[in-house]
Amino acid sequence: MSNFDVLPRNPINVRSRSTARRYASLPRPVGRGAWLALFATFALTALPCGNAVAASSASGVINAIGIENEYADVISQIGGKYVQVTAIETDPNTDPHTFEANPKVASQIASADLIVKNGVGYDAWADKIIAASPNGKRKIIDVQHLLGLPDSTRNPHLWYDPKTMPAVAKAIAAELAALQPTQGDYFQNNAKKFDASLKPWLKEIESFKAHYGKTSVAVTEPVGDYMLQAAGTDIATPFSLEAAIMNGTDPSPQDVSTQNKLFTDHRVKVFVYNQQVTDALTQSFLKLARENGIPVVGVYETMPTPGFNYQSWMLAELTALRGAVADKTSTETLHAGK
Repeated sequence: MSNFDVLPRNPINVRSRSTARRYASLPRPVGRGAWLALFATFALTALPCGNAVAASSASGVINAIGIENEYADVISQIGGKYVQVTAIETDPNTDPHTFEANPKVASQIASADLIVKNGVGYDAWADKIIAASPNGKRKIIDVQHLLGLPDSTRNPHLWYDPKTMPAVAKAIAAELAALQPTQGDYFQNNAKKFDASLKPWLKEIESFKAHYGKTSVAVTEPVGDYMLQAAGTDIATPFSLEAAIMNGTDPSPQDVSTQNKLFTDHRVKVFVYNQQVTDALTQSFLKLARENGIPVVGVYETMPTPGFNYQSWMLAELTALRGAVADKTSTETLHAGK
């Protein structure tokens, strides 16, 4: 879409085990000096940001930010021609947990009329920028708070939960209507269209559950767990191993042994593999799965682009899961239209 801008990032997705990652309510620490430097630069650009807000309001176009590109995509679908949307985290080849804001990002967030963020510590860096640029008219949707989830929520990948985006779309429509009251019906109608467009994915979830419920799967980390649980699968990987990999810490030898046996003993029918962030350990699991003829389904934390919107991305992931179980077909990477 022409009104959906993305910011490029460096395509580096292989991390060492020592690289710290944010998880749930434990945000990745940022040095005080780094933040002071960031906000010193931000302060120099604050006046243009304010003018951008005024220009946005005067032109009748709402300036919106989706911290994660899947949320930016939904804003764009609901807001249509009345929003200019910028996605901050956009590259499915990088580790979103190690994202570092820069003055340009700070300026864009400061100028936004509407911000949608995930919460659960996943994008805690944005909270600091928002707090440093107060705006009483700005609308902020924190998906964690919208869903009433505690800070102790174990899995921050909320967009894989089928219950998440309908609630987010409804909230986006309401906040856009508050910013542009004369277009309230337009936003509400788009939200209804969005809900309707989720039906193929939701029906596929129910169909998979009916035909392949209780299928045992292994995972690297809990990226797709909400969808896997909704589809009725049995996630055999110890969650302690999932959390360790997600946080970039060493899982216990016992957990690694348990995971390895899932492959060598053929206890699982599918291996759901986070393609976005890998290391030597996850690659060793991938090698074992391949050697033992276990189909692999790649999942992502950031919506792959171009060619996907949120609903087609989710449907593609579930279609790949069905293909793995029904036909023993691996879909290690997603490609639009396939």
